[in-house]
Amino acid sequence: MTTLHEPVVTATPAELSVWPASTTEPRPGALTVSGVPLAEVADRFGTPVYVLDENEVRERCRTYRHAFPDAEVLYAAKAFLCRAMVHWTEEEGLGLDVCSAGELELAVTTGFPPERIVLHGNAKSPHDLEAALRLGVGRIVIDSPSEIARLAAAVGPGGHQKVMVRVVPGISAGGHEKIRTGTDDQKFGLSSPTLGFARAGGAPIDGYAQHAIARILDQPQLELTGLHCHLGSQITSVKPYLAAVRRLVGLMARLHEQHGLILPELDLGGGHGIAYRPGEQALDLTALARRVRTELSDACAAAGLPVPRLVIEPGRAIVGPAGIAVYRVLAVKRTGEHTFVAVDGGMSDNPRPALYGVGYAPRLIGRASAAPTAPVTVVGRHCEAGDVLAADVELPADLRPGDLLAVPAAGAYHLSMASGYNLVGRPPVTAVRDGHARLLVRRESLEDIRRRDVGL
Repeated sequence: MTTLHEPVVTATPAELSVWPASTTEPRPGALTVSGVPLAEVADRFGTPVYVLDENEVRERCRTYRHAFPDAEVLYAAKAFLCRAMVHWTEEEGLGLDVCSAGELELAVTTGFPPERIVLHGNAKSPHDLEAALRLGVGRIVIDSPSEIARLAAAVGPGGHQKVMVRVVPGISAGGHEKIRTGTDDQKFGLSSPTLGFARAGGAPIDGYAQHAIARILDQPQLELTGLHCHLGSQITSVKPYLAAVRRLVGLMARLHEQHGLILPELDLGGGHGIAYRPGEQALDLTALARRVRTELSDACAAAGLPVPRLVIEPGRAIVGPAGIAVYRVLAVKRTGEHTFVAVDGGMSDNPRPALYGVGYAPRLIGRASAAPTAPVTVVGRHCEAGDVLAADVELPADLRPGDLLAVPAAGAYHLSMASGYNLVGRPPVTAVRDGHARLLVRRESLEDIRRRDVGL
């Protein structure tokens, strides 16, 4: 007697579109990345575990260098940073954009050239500035007027430091209101009436950017090299960047008129969007490079200015698609019409769904399933109702405790935003390359947590 079974479905190319390019499925359920089965990574290093495809990271660095051959490409370290990532970035010819003394010190002590590092931050501490000057950081981005006097005093009368000024271009762009940074209603940058801002009554607001620039020019130890802006994160359209070019070149033209100033650099920041689920839009890097280059050339020609060197700061777009988070199912609970699949991680290793309501596309790995799919909500282990990793996603109906779920596009803003909630410990980071897996960052242990707790 022959028993008929439902066909076991393997991943389609469309379903794997948000996974690293090296991802294959030699057998149903046996997903491999760079020749390494993800289930083997989970068994060897435990779960939750982050997996980075080193070749994917490197290839994305090269893609940016090829798309912007005449620009300076800085990897935005806030997306994810460890010593291996510093090493890969340096070897592939990118600079670094850091936001703290911690990121800066890690990079420099790993061997990254400090002159290829730019320090950002809306509220730089004295320790941040001291570290930047001591280590010889390439440029510091001025984000508020109060930084100018503090930095000049720290540099000293005989010192020298290159700086840029972060300008608010008045452009709303980004995947969520909490990650839009190009408008005047948030904490970053300095506004300018040249860029079209006005109070409700119609009168132009104070030109904070122009005032700051005038003060910088009065400080001989500070060398102003250019303007900087950052519109937001998860931007998937080229148009906001073109608008930013036009507005910033307009401000450069005004500065030339007022001070005879010709700035050699223009930093458009990053925020380049990626797809987290199949079918989602990502920023077209080729179109961005082509159209920004043309817009910058045309705007400078119209203003009678030489074309400054372009600087861009991708972070998520380099490391995000190269990363995978792997979890083990702890419980499956059916409550009314809902099925909850609880895993051994959650908002402590990925707070983005709780912060921004983002969506992911988890996949069963490690075994084949012939069961039909059903809508489930993948939740974490933490004591919060908002601890949801993926709501209403289709997964095999026979999910059970012990199964493994893998979440693609998990390389950016996971470990870098991970917390100590419920003292579960932050997951390890592993790298896979050419059939081999290795540990980059070990799992945070209870002993690590105890050592920080020094008093009774």
